[in-house]
Amino acid sequence: MADESAATPRRDPIKNPVGNAAAQRRRQHAVSVGRERREAMFRTKRLCRVGVSSDMDVPIDSDMIIEEEQSILEAQTSSAVEELKLAVAFQGKGAVQRQVNALSELRRLLSRSEFPPVEIALRSGAIPLLAQSLSFGSQDEQLLEAAWCLTNIAAGKPEETRALLPALPLLIAHIGEKSSLPVAEQCAWALGNVAGEGEELRHILISQGALLPLAKMMLPNKGSTVRTAAWALSNLIKGPDPKAATELIKIDGVVDAILRHMRKSDDELATEIAWVVVYLSALSTIATSVLVKTDLLQLLIERLASSNSLQLLIPVLRSLGNLIAGDAYTTNAVLVVGHEITDNIIRALSKCLKSEHRVLKKEAAWVLSNIAAGSVAHKQLIYTSEASPLLLQLLSTSPFDIKKEVAYVVGNLCVAPAEGSGRSSLISDHLVSFVRSGCLRGFIDLVRSADIEAARLGLQFMELVLRGMPNGEGQQLVEKEDGIDAMERFQFHENEDLRNMANQLVDKYFGEDYGLDH
Repeated sequence: MADESAATPRRDPIKNPVGNAAAQRRRQHAVSVGRERREAMFRTKRLCRVGVSSDMDVPIDSDMIIEEEQSILEAQTSSAVEELKLAVAFQGKGAVQRQVNALSELRRLLSRSEFPPVEIALRSGAIPLLAQSLSFGSQDEQLLEAAWCLTNIAAGKPEETRALLPALPLLIAHIGEKSSLPVAEQCAWALGNVAGEGEELRHILISQGALLPLAKMMLPNKGSTVRTAAWALSNLIKGPDPKAATELIKIDGVVDAILRHMRKSDDELATEIAWVVVYLSALSTIATSVLVKTDLLQLLIERLASSNSLQLLIPVLRSLGNLIAGDAYTTNAVLVVGHEITDNIIRALSKCLKSEHRVLKKEAAWVLSNIAAGSVAHKQLIYTSEASPLLLQLLSTSPFDIKKEVAYVVGNLCVAPAEGSGRSSLISDHLVSFVRSGCLRGFIDLVRSADIEAARLGLQFMELVLRGMPNGEGQQLVEKEDGIDAMERFQFHENEDLRNMANQLVDKYFGEDYGLDH
């Protein structure tokens, strides 16, 4: 995304206070979810140690080899691949069962170690054999074992995941409606791991037709299958190209399925569906405009209010934030001040601000900052709610990442939406109340930080204080909190925008005449 300062190099730094760029900042934050989630490997890639639900008798080892000698495990794996080669070539009586047994042994080895011997399996030639084992007309047990092996190979390193390329068309073919549910689900799991690896592989999967059959797997009311399909879809559409997200929302039945699962499913399935909503709303304006006109917001708010599952609340909060940031219809026509849904979301977000989990505090502040960037009525609603004192407390006591998000809420609550090209007007009673409650120090802490965005936000709020506090009180408070010193560190700063902002504030409010009347 283009650098904002590069696009408008002569921008008046005082002209655009806290609220004006909120929507763009929130869109950037929403898209960055993909990068954050990539670090959480349990979300992006999943090793399969326990088989998918089925009526088939697939033996599962309950013991994992955690500390077994790697050389022994590799030797066993090499032997298992050699046996699979012989089994695939064998044409005599019992050939099918021999191949299934060989696949089962390889799957067992790829499932039992904390670090599966994927590399040796690949060097021994496993992929062509596994692809051949996925041939049409094969028994379900054989298909399931082969797909399970490929699932765990795809959970490995990037180059190991890429090794699945020859098998992708067959994996995609077996998630079609003619496959049994266990086989389709295991193949979807393998494809989800591949999609989680990166943009290039996602593009390949989409070009080979993976999107539609995965979407159709998400439509029924079958928990395990729907859950796996939704997880794989969230990996497949997470961009940064929005095309897949836009295509997904247009598939017949997808919107109804999302609503049905969010309304009726358990927390585990709702979590996967919520991640699909995160990427739909982060990447596709078309998807966002469709979703905000349904009752999805109400369903998300109900989940937020009723669930204590951290795994669910995170994507629910992000979905809410994306939908509010991405479409003005949300705040103007859905979250109308005075309506029950609006009161409910503020109440639910306040609950998250009180949470002991820092991630919930941060995400809740992010959603509130989107609402606070709306109308004056929305700002007044938050200001008079229980969220207001919670925000002030977090601003003074929280770690930096939470403090920064909270600062956006407080800052946006103090400025009215800009009209035309003029400077945004202050909401004086909000500003005075917050500042006299001690919030200025938190913003000056941001000015002192190495984070450019946070420092800009801190300077913008200091400008509001200097401009808006009555009787020169702002200058005294800024000086008392060592704000002058904080601004002077930008005197020769390499960032021209911040340098100009800070120097103009110091010159305007603390120039030669400052202090003569005191």
